[in-house]
Amino acid sequence: MEIRTTTTQLANFLQLCIDKKSHINGKLIHAHILRTGLFSDTFLSNRLIELYHKCGHLTSARQVFDKMPNRNIFSWHAMLSAHCKNGDIDSAHQLFVQMPERNAVSWNTLISALVRGGLEQKALNVYYEMTRAGFLPSNYTLASVFSACGALSDWEYGCVCHGLASKIGLDKNVYVGNALLSMYAKCVRVESAVKVFDDLPEVNEVSFTAIVGALGDTDRVEEAFGMFRLMHRTGIRIDAISLSSILGVCARSGIHESGSSVNGQQLHGLTIRLGLEDDRHLSNSLLDMYAKCGDMISAEMIFDNLVDVSVVSWNVMIGGYGQKYEIKKAIEFMQKMQRFGFEPDEVTYINMLTACLKSGDIDTAREIFNKMGSPSLSSWNALLSGYTQIGKHKEAVRLFINMQFCNVKGDRTTFAVVFSSCASMGLLEGGKQAHAASVKNLFDDDIYVASGLIGMYSKCNKIEVAKSIFDRVKDQDDIVCWNSMIAGLSLNNLDNEAFVLFKNMLENNMIPTQFSYATVLSSCAKLSSISQGRQIHSRALKDEVINDVIVGSALIDMYCKCGDVNEARLFFDTMPVKNTVTWNEMIHGYAQNGHGNEGVALFEQMVNVSGEKPDAITFIAVLTACSHSGLIDYGMKIFNSMLQEHGVEPLSDHYTCIIDSLGRAGRFTEIEAIIDKMPYLNDPILWEVLLSACRVHLNVSLARRAADELFRINPCNSAPYVLLANMYSSMERWDDVRNIRELMIEKQAVKGPGYSWFEHKDGSYA
Repeated sequence: MEIRTTTTQLANFLQLCIDKKSHINGKLIHAHILRTGLFSDTFLSNRLIELYHKCGHLTSARQVFDKMPNRNIFSWHAMLSAHCKNGDIDSAHQLFVQMPERNAVSWNTLISALVRGGLEQKALNVYYEMTRAGFLPSNYTLASVFSACGALSDWEYGCVCHGLASKIGLDKNVYVGNALLSMYAKCVRVESAVKVFDDLPEVNEVSFTAIVGALGDTDRVEEAFGMFRLMHRTGIRIDAISLSSILGVCARSGIHESGSSVNGQQLHGLTIRLGLEDDRHLSNSLLDMYAKCGDMISAEMIFDNLVDVSVVSWNVMIGGYGQKYEIKKAIEFMQKMQRFGFEPDEVTYINMLTACLKSGDIDTAREIFNKMGSPSLSSWNALLSGYTQIGKHKEAVRLFINMQFCNVKGDRTTFAVVFSSCASMGLLEGGKQAHAASVKNLFDDDIYVASGLIGMYSKCNKIEVAKSIFDRVKDQDDIVCWNSMIAGLSLNNLDNEAFVLFKNMLENNMIPTQFSYATVLSSCAKLSSISQGRQIHSRALKDEVINDVIVGSALIDMYCKCGDVNEARLFFDTMPVKNTVTWNEMIHGYAQNGHGNEGVALFEQMVNVSGEKPDAITFIAVLTACSHSGLIDYGMKIFNSMLQEHGVEPLSDHYTCIIDSLGRAGRFTEIEAIIDKMPYLNDPILWEVLLSACRVHLNVSLARRAADELFRINPCNSAPYVLLANMYSSMERWDDVRNIRELMIEKQAVKGPGYSWFEHKDGSYA
């Protein structure tokens, strides 16, 4: 009886040491236990393991466990929990394997630890073993498993686990439901996430925060705001995390939506009303929202009043000014950051690099990069991406080569960017070398990299290589690779193959994106195949993407190029949303089909009624319409208004259009005045248009000038020789015809054969 009382007292003393994390007193009690021969008491030994673990002495805990003469399942759990909470996953797993018996707690402890340690696939493997051993998961198990599925974007296995949760009645548990909701959100299965949310009998702030984030991540901004308003109306507690989530939605949509800043200001007011303005994470979310919405004045006001400034706060300000191309302010904030004792981190440098590159200040960007002692892969990728985005593809390729010399191994982003640069330059050899490097680094089967490779080889006219890469990865059912292959076929004028591949994609139950539809519609337009175009139109209606502005613009282009301008206009008028591209396609469609007056009228409607701002393409379209309809003076008026009224600098194509228009009317004096001032003397198309007009109106002197310019630009181009010879022939100047033919032979300019083709129900024939 005396021993039992002493044991109880010692257990109570140990619990007190555990609660207060009193390591020294605990050691004294441990010594007393050893001295009095009570170490064989399993309960006391279990307490000692817990004590040493709580006090951060895992080695001592393990020594107690290893020396225990008698262990029970609680002993094993205490040690397993100690290893797991200490992050020693390998030792925890070894201990788990050695356990003589296991129960649901054993499995849950290990699975949760694996998920927390970022070993999600191992966690799912252990969960699979658990179910095979006949153990049913608890709500804690399922929450961990759904978290693992979300991190791995493994929605298929998540669905299997969802089925089991429904079978055992745990899917309605709010803890499991929230984890399930987050899993579907991370796997971008928003409809499934919404259904889980709707089916939950009880929701809390975690549920609302997860669904708001899921809707915001997929650009369903209004639905996200609606869900947040519902949260507010139903009295669910709004905390700093839920406010940060909805502010993130404002920030992500701020670049495109003018109302996002207004919504953000309302949320800012709510933050103050709830007394949460001093929360560091929430303050940074507010900063980020204003910065992404371009309101740097408000961002700076918040920054100046921050109670707790962090490196994240400085980074947001630097990134915000970089987004607005205010490179001096970005540099100023980085210098202030260092003066106040904050050390720039990787994000700081990446934001600065992005700011410099967006502003076109390549020298400063490179200087900042060179100052980084040991740039991370993310920094290399930021500079690579920056070069590519501003069209500095040679610099991007050189930087990639430099990475190889510095023994920096690229990742999927690195290779995708360098393939894009090689494709833009048509640099096949450089692309092949980058391909070899990707194989060496075991990225050749990565979907993201494969998509870049398909694009690169397609643009370098190696479509067979692109096809072989696609055939190797197509079974992975990645829509990006399919889109890249369809685009590659279209780019190489294999439009029938592109259409067939699109049909194969549908047969594989893949859901086309806007890009898929736009590309295949472009192929139909190039084939002038209105029957195939109508099939795609019907499919877009079925898939409910017909109101998408990209798909709609592609449909207008297809109908116009197939000659059905009335169908194009009918669809144009029913579109709920139009952008500049949409207007351009319709105006250009009128111009192509000889309806210049309608094209000009639509241009006037665009500028004066819709409020849409015309761009360089718009002016090409309307100038073409003027040219084809004989509206010469109106065309000149529009040409002269480009820079003065609309701020659009005339390009070579605009000069070509106006010269074509004046040339059709034989107004060569005005043409000569324009070409004497224009900066685009090396554009062969412009001179060919002028030469064609001179041939029609038999203007020999100007025709000779245009031909001489074309001979200078490309002596092997047969077009100027043929046009000039035909003009001399029509004037019966046979000596000049012979001279031109001899010059053509001397310069080895060969005229390519012409061909015709027609569409039949069985296909198109040349």
